Parts: sequence; C-alpha cells; structure tokens
Amino acid sequence: MSDKTITEEKLAREEAAERLERLAAALRDGDDGCDVRVGNKTVRLHPPKRVNVEVGVRERSSILRGSRESVTVTIDWKPK
Repeated sequence: MSDKTITEEKLAREEAAERLERLAAALRDGDDGCDVRVGNKTVRLHPPKRVNVEVGVRERSSILRGSRESVTVTIDWKPK
C-alpha cells in the first residue's frame, strides 16, 4: 500500500520557518510516533532513532521565466 498526501501553499518566510520548526519538534520529541499536519489532514508517522536525510538545492536561470531557487529536504526511514 502506498499513500501520498501533498499540500502546496504560498507562505511568508516566517510562516515557512515556523512550519519547519513544528515538523522538527515533532520528529525530535515523538518517541512513540509523531503527527505531521499536511493541509487539512494529520498523518501519524513512526520514525526510528536514526533516519536518512537528503538536502538538495537547485538554482535555475532563465531569460524568459526569470531565476528560481529551491531547497528540497527528504527524510525517510523504515517504520519501527
């Protein structure tokens, strides 16, 4: 079974930072699982003590569309 829940919204930088801080706190403090809010849904996850982390940065420059930058953070694991 594979479920995927995604939401996308435009936030102020401060709001985006707060969202990441809440996610970090849930990951840090969730010994018996952590709740992650995605849009109007809350997903219960069960990360082990060690997880895989991947950080990627993309810088694009386009004459027609202008420059864009993005950061992608992927954290994955096998549930405990």
